[in-house]
Amino acid sequence: MASDATTPSGNQYLPEDAAKIEALRRTKFLATASLVVCLFVFLTAKYFESSWPWLGFVAAMAEAATIGGLADWYAVVALFKHPLGIPIPHTAIIPENQNRIADNLGRFIEQNFLAEGPVREKLNEVDFASLVADWLSDRERSEGLSKFVAKLVPQTLQAIDQSGLRRFVTQRVLEQVDRVQVAPLAAGLLSAFTEDQRHQKLFDELTRVIGRFLKDKKALGVMREKIRAELPSVFNLFRADAYLLNRIISSASSLLEEARKDKDHPMRQEFDAFVVKFVERLRNSKEYAKRAEQMKRDLMARPELRDLANDMWESLRLFLEKDSQSDNSMIQQHLANMFVEVGRHLSADPVIRADMNQGFVVALSSFVESQKSGVSTFIAEQVKRWDLKQLTRLIEINVGRDLQFIRFNGMAIGGLAGLVLYTLERLAFAN
Repeated sequence: MASDATTPSGNQYLPEDAAKIEALRRTKFLATASLVVCLFVFLTAKYFESSWPWLGFVAAMAEAATIGGLADWYAVVALFKHPLGIPIPHTAIIPENQNRIADNLGRFIEQNFLAEGPVREKLNEVDFASLVADWLSDRERSEGLSKFVAKLVPQTLQAIDQSGLRRFVTQRVLEQVDRVQVAPLAAGLLSAFTEDQRHQKLFDELTRVIGRFLKDKKALGVMREKIRAELPSVFNLFRADAYLLNRIISSASSLLEEARKDKDHPMRQEFDAFVVKFVERLRNSKEYAKRAEQMKRDLMARPELRDLANDMWESLRLFLEKDSQSDNSMIQQHLANMFVEVGRHLSADPVIRADMNQGFVVALSSFVESQKSGVSTFIAEQVKRWDLKQLTRLIEINVGRDLQFIRFNGMAIGGLAGLVLYTLERLAFAN
């Protein structure tokens, strides 16, 4: 039964192959029967030709049809096996050339289907970016992706710790920080800070802080004790320290209030001049640069800084691990929102999609180019492993019926050719 047969890879024939096998058997029977009929007609016509001369035309036609049918039968059979089991040279072409067919098939697919030009052309037809955008825009899919990514967080953090990547990154960061010139950087930051007079807000805050300090009872007590210690004893008898302190505090508070309200106050101008001068010194002074570099090195050399970095990393790691395992994970929620937003932005931006598609084409075509020889070898090896009998049987099932019609064509063309030649012969030698 056809359902019991197997493919070259060892699998059973497909159900639809049963119809092909039955059609092949029927066509073979008809072709063989036609050949037998041609032979019978030839023998019969030849036997009665002496009594009815016109049967010579029938005999010539049947003879040529028989020869044509036999020749084409031989050609069709020779493709798959040795005719009548006789090992005639150049027969059983497919089984005898299995390895060469396998190599040529793999090479043909590599050169024609996996060539760089056709592959790039086919890949350019696919809008990969839109597929990605549609996939990410689906909320359910993005949530599933975010859960998958969140589950990888603990393993990722553990891998970072075990691989020494954290120490490597920390060392590289410290090396880069060590190369940074602190003074010019600080000067640039301060210049940007003072461009829009934003440093005046700092001045306002300083005046408020000093004002609050001057109203602090403990601070006032300390200042009064200092004044008392400096005044002669006789003045203390008249509470001159309290009077002086009140006058100082009152004047200072009044001065600070005026400076805070007056945008053109001399104190503000002095503060501006101080800031500008300080920025210029940071930018140009070698002494300031040297001091800044020394401060930077002292800070980086302190063990507290490394301990702080380790503590920060451990706190971050614990938070990420705990959150990733939570049912209401913030990481998952933010990742899902981010994926959805990325999908929407990607759908709305044709320029980015075009760049992404070009990137996909370059990456995939490069991958195919690098792997196509392996694909060719894989195909060839698989074909070489196929069972010869099953291989020929599979080919015969799929194309054998069409090949059998060659036998019909051979008989028809042979018969017509025989009739024409016999007719010409009779005409030529009529006398």
